[in-house]
Amino acid sequence: MEYIDLNTFLHYSECEKIVSEYGFNLIELKITPSKGVTRIYAVISSKDPSVNISANDCSKIHRLLLEKLEELLKTDDTYMELSSPGLERNIRNAAEFKFFLQHSLKVWDKNSSDWIHGKLVSVDEDSLELEVSEKNLPVEKKKILFSDIAKAKFTTL
Repeated sequence: MEYIDLNTFLHYSECEKIVSEYGFNLIELKITPSKGVTRIYAVISSKDPSVNISANDCSKIHRLLLEKLEELLKTDDTYMELSSPGLERNIRNAAEFKFFLQHSLKVWDKNSSDWIHGKLVSVDEDSLELEVSEKNLPVEKKKILFSDIAKAKFTTL
């Protein structure tokens, strides 16, 4: 899995500031011109893993982001979709892991033949560390390099 700094995405840093002010993380931002319309796709999560995002939260952030992006893009011919990560988000960029500290994940390690389930306890630019607990065994910390990850999902244990 590749690590791509989120600030390299168009207008991510400006939008992240807005989202952060309201207690959320901006996990993904895609801006795509398409047939005269600019399509915007954004995903937000709560900074607190125990707090769920409501429809009102999404609506408020949608309004704020759309206004800011139309100003930055100098157009109002836009279509925007905003969502939460959902129960089983496929993590596409290793830079997203920092938003899921203390969340449950499942990771497909290229060196293993099965999913590794655990709670994300640390992350850096090269790897992550999961607390893994298997039946009748003590909790174990497992470090996994991003280069060894074939797939990863935000999930519930």
